[in-house]
Amino acid sequence: MPNQRLQLTWYNKEKVLIPTETGKYGYRWANPEDPRYCETRTLIYDSYVQGKQTPKRDEFEYSERADLVPQNDNLLVLGESGDLLKTLTRVPELAEKYVGQVKLVYIDPPFNTSQTFDSYEDNLEHSIWLTMMRDRLIYLKRLLSDDGSIWVHLDTVENHRMRLLLDELFGTENFVAEIVWGKADTSRNDAKQFSEDQDYIYVYSKKRGWKLNRLPRTARQDSIYKAPDNDPIPWIAKPGHAPGAGTHQGMVYAIQSPFTGDLLYPPIGGCWRLGQKQMFRELLKYAEYDLCNINDIEKRAEICGVSLHEVRSDVKAIVLKKTVEESRITAMNTVAGVWPDVFFINNGKRIQVKGHLPIGGVTPRTIWNFSDVGSNRNSKAEIKKLFPDETPFSTPKPEKLLERIIHIATKPGDIVLDCFAGSGTTAAVAQKMGRKWVTCELLDSVFVHYTRPRLEKVVFDQDNGGITRTKGERIAAEGVELPKGVSPDDAAKFTSILNKLIADNKELKRDKTIKNLKALAKTQNTKEVINWHGGGGFQVAHLSPQCFDYDLKWNRVILTEHAKGDILIRSIAANLGFSLLKREDVSIFDGRKGNSLLKVIEGVVTVEIVDWLVPQTKCGEIIVIAAMSVMDGVRQYLRQVRKGSKIIVIPDDIFQYSKGGNE
Repeated sequence: MPNQRLQLTWYNKEKVLIPTETGKYGYRWANPEDPRYCETRTLIYDSYVQGKQTPKRDEFEYSERADLVPQNDNLLVLGESGDLLKTLTRVPELAEKYVGQVKLVYIDPPFNTSQTFDSYEDNLEHSIWLTMMRDRLIYLKRLLSDDGSIWVHLDTVENHRMRLLLDELFGTENFVAEIVWGKADTSRNDAKQFSEDQDYIYVYSKKRGWKLNRLPRTARQDSIYKAPDNDPIPWIAKPGHAPGAGTHQGMVYAIQSPFTGDLLYPPIGGCWRLGQKQMFRELLKYAEYDLCNINDIEKRAEICGVSLHEVRSDVKAIVLKKTVEESRITAMNTVAGVWPDVFFINNGKRIQVKGHLPIGGVTPRTIWNFSDVGSNRNSKAEIKKLFPDETPFSTPKPEKLLERIIHIATKPGDIVLDCFAGSGTTAAVAQKMGRKWVTCELLDSVFVHYTRPRLEKVVFDQDNGGITRTKGERIAAEGVELPKGVSPDDAAKFTSILNKLIADNKELKRDKTIKNLKALAKTQNTKEVINWHGGGGFQVAHLSPQCFDYDLKWNRVILTEHAKGDILIRSIAANLGFSLLKREDVSIFDGRKGNSLLKVIEGVVTVEIVDWLVPQTKCGEIIVIAAMSVMDGVRQYLRQVRKGSKIIVIPDDIFQYSKGGNE
């Protein structure tokens, strides 16, 4: 059938979930029109935490990141993730700020089905997990900017199902990568079968063409690049040839050496690394050359691995215009200075090319080792250092892991969102990297004991762990050029082993050869660098209580005990899409949407109330009254005195749901 595509299906996919109890994991099925699912909750702002940057000190070295302005426009919320995402996308003041503005969503859902949903049957627990994630992903997609990306962190329990779900919601064309994080630095001997050493992170973009930031180069990576010819840009030597002769026949040809006059070819199966135009341009720096047909079709066919009938016959050789003696003189003058990007070795018998120090960083790879981004052991140590008297989380994430993700996906000042805060790693790292952040935690015990205290330590500059400081790297000592293929770590290990081997031999300790070997392998550490020294702040808030419920006995929507005063006003405004009027607005009304003014009445609407409100409006403004009930004839009276105005009865006209219920 036309327009059909592969989709993941599961039990009760057409339904939604509502919490069984506030502040705890536990859900039950509901109709998508159920007010307990549809209600938009608002934010109640509790306090603002403001930190202060510690002044720089001369004895420390600071990175460029330490100079970033600490962010103040951050939000920490206590409440259910699904409710918060509705709030961010539906409350007008928040939607204007966050919808389409979030550059990075990173989520590490704390939903291991064998633990969280242990009271459900297997087929039901996976269905609950998928429904819960689907509903949140829909809102997260709305919050993402067009150039944003979402990173979903999972283990092997649900990763295969999540991949299909992400394909369905974001589109297969927006899949970017599957990253494998080697989280374990040792094997688990208590594993029943295999020691599971990896997690998976799925990366999807909001739209096609997403661009990432490359990873910064390290001093260790740069240390292999040298400039023996005084080239202003350091380089490493690369072979002059590359594989692919059969498919790149235009790059298989003879080059006459200006030093020996010999014709040089790439090896069998290989082609020259550079195109002929670029190669010709570089060779002209040695001597005068010309392109000539030297009838070497048999030689070229042999290198390309094809028959004489299949090899290209129009590829010319690059040969000297003048004699070898004349060419050698100009070539020797050339190598006396900065060498061209193509150069000769072995007395002119082999060709190599310069690989200059890359500009713009390193392309990220999809396998991330714990030695680069930290392990579970590292992350537990980070939490233990922050909270020495507490038992660390079972699966926290190391700050270096989040540092890499945030670096790749965002720039300073961008918004990072994590609706499963846990210990607060995402927000902590985002703050240290000069990003704005929004995060949410459901469990009050976690919020009070871990999430908020950790973020307070960050802004108060009381967190010296994680990415706050960068330890010095091992690099070659000044004046030492390590051989190709020998890393600074290799050299340091070699020296350490050598010292152990000769520890009891005084004669070898004095041996000149041993001393020379140590000198050739000498390394040093770069200085420790401070990346963060406090500052910035964040708003602490919690989700307002529910104002609407559903009574199974009476089969109708009812108000909760919280539906009164300011909470009721905020709820009505949010669910009707009105922006709350600010305190400085001198008005008796509660909200505005375009030319419509909202007034919430905790009682009955009478003619007297209408007569009180109408004079407070300007020409062209419409009145919307939300009240518990209305006197007969008042609706018609309001429409007469102010055309287009209306009265909404709470709760019936807010949520008109009256059948289905909790199924």
